[in-house]
Amino acid sequence: MTAQAIELSGSDTGLRRTDAVTLLTFYTFLLMVIPSPLTFGPLGGAGGPDTIFGGLLLVLYLVTLLVPGLALARGRQPVRVAAVLFTCVVIAAYISANRRTLPSLEQNGADRGLILILGWLGIMLVAADGIPSMERLKTLLGRIVLGASAMSVLAITQFVTGLDAAKYIQIPGLTAQTPFTDLLTRNQLNRPSATAIDPIELACVLAICLPIAVHRARFAPPGKRLRRWLQVALIGVALPMTVSRTGVIALIVASLVILPTWPKRDRRIAYVAGLVALAGMYATIPGLLGEFRSLFGQVGSDTSSTSRTGAFSSAIPFIQQHPWLGRGFGTFLPATYFFTDDQYLLSLIEIGFIGLLALLGLFVTAWMCARNARRLSTDPETRQLAQILAATVAVPTVAFATFDAFSFAMAASLTFLMIGCVGAFWRLATTQSAVAPASSAGSGGQPPRRPGPPPGPPPGPPPGPLTAPDFSDTDPIPVIRAPILR
Repeated sequence: MTAQAIELSGSDTGLRRTDAVTLLTFYTFLLMVIPSPLTFGPLGGAGGPDTIFGGLLLVLYLVTLLVPGLALARGRQPVRVAAVLFTCVVIAAYISANRRTLPSLEQNGADRGLILILGWLGIMLVAADGIPSMERLKTLLGRIVLGASAMSVLAITQFVTGLDAAKYIQIPGLTAQTPFTDLLTRNQLNRPSATAIDPIELACVLAICLPIAVHRARFAPPGKRLRRWLQVALIGVALPMTVSRTGVIALIVASLVILPTWPKRDRRIAYVAGLVALAGMYATIPGLLGEFRSLFGQVGSDTSSTSRTGAFSSAIPFIQQHPWLGRGFGTFLPATYFFTDDQYLLSLIEIGFIGLLALLGLFVTAWMCARNARRLSTDPETRQLAQILAATVAVPTVAFATFDAFSFAMAASLTFLMIGCVGAFWRLATTQSAVAPASSAGSGGQPPRRPGPPPGPPPGPPPGPLTAPDFSDTDPIPVIRAPILR
């Protein structure tokens, strides 16, 4: 159950080692640094650099199945099973949708959705089966936090200045699929989106990354503590600036998952830090806390809430038409029909009850893997990391009910990347727990024997009649060593 690295020829000084973490790091760069609206023009909505690279990773993963020298982990992997099952349901929905004649826009949406889901599958499989060690997994998580920190710097700049600096990022060969617009505002407060498409997407991404950043800061070596707590501060400051209910709900979910597992002293420090953060927000950003109070106080009566609740009654006829496999993934276009602002409702329309159960099964599988890995681990840091990864699954599981997440490539892609990381963590933790008892049992994996008296000299011949010793034989006397049990 080990994942092998692919060695590429380097310079004369040696070989450069490339593994799944290197590839996933590049994917993270494409996902977080390049603005989401930028795509390869001929491919349209499916032409995002991260989507294309995800598809290439799926091809690479399939190649490793055919080349023994590149074989990744092939042991039992629940995340792999759940991911493949979800993808198969989406493909079945695609086939079912093409049994009838689709309008050209919906056909393009179905094709685009199939490309997206295959790219997400590639990310999950490469992460779950390819990350070779716990240290390399921590390296990847650190790079994800670094990307979120860079996005946070851009988001804070947008909030303070009102300037969307992301539209000045130009990449040769890429064009804006959707035009860049001015920043959204809510009650005269700028709502940054950084390189994401929408402030809600940014809030979901930062809420997924914040628990990882906190964990890395808590267990940082002395020389890196300041830098890592600075990353926590950047992400924590940028998250409420999105002025999004999704961000607040996601932050509450992460806290409910993580804080009960902390020591009492650390929990008290977290509570005090939270109160200080609220006081600082009240003092430095007038109106922000009042806006959040208004957002949650008007739930059920504001236009955002009424549109979400009204979508349920409007969706019933579409669900009744295709209850099991839906209309086809990516075919329910808001410009043609209406916004659902709820990924689970949208999934019910597009991939039916079977697809919705497969999606929920993927989330439940990842959650159970993280929790099971925590029970298998004895190291405090590793146990805390397992709980952090469980939080990165719980956050999107809840957040998906507040916006149509699959319409936002960054939030959906990061979710599936984290599910793949959970699979890798479970595999590595399971392997370590299986190796530890075997190594302590001794040679051959046999259980240790009860200690006895030390071995004595080898038994001699049976006593016979007493005779005078004979020293005439000059041949060396062979020495017989008794075996020693280890």
